[in-house]
Amino acid sequence: QVQLVESGGGLVQAGGSLRLSCSCAASGRTLSSFVLGWLRQAPGNEREFVAGVSRSGDSTYYSESVKGRFTISRDNDKSTVYLQMTSLKPEDTAVYYCAARQSLLVATTPREYNYWGQGTQVTVSS
Repeated sequence: QVQLVESGGGLVQAGGSLRLSCSCAASGRTLSSFVLGWLRQAPGNEREFVAGVSRSGDSTYYSESVKGRFTISRDNDKSTVYLQMTSLKPEDTAVYYCAARQSLLVATTPREYNYWGQGTQVTVSS
């Protein structure tokens, strides 16, 4: 079982930055057993992959829409995964979810993740 709690969302103007954090608690296993990801869902849209990071943190993956603007990282000692978001656009407005998957491979679709946080709202004004 993995419990995930996101924080750091809010309202920001276009071009601004935010850093999301996700505190992770895994019972019976170390967090390094899990691939972690950030996904988002805008009103009326399906949930979509944003970024993923391998168990060690050495490999990262991004959707084309955020590549070059967002950075995912993890600190296994602190049991936390981060999403640094820069050059934010109004179309980045969504609820952002932290998710975990017990696997060797980073997942890039929502259905591949087993554990989810409650989400944090990010709103980018124009």
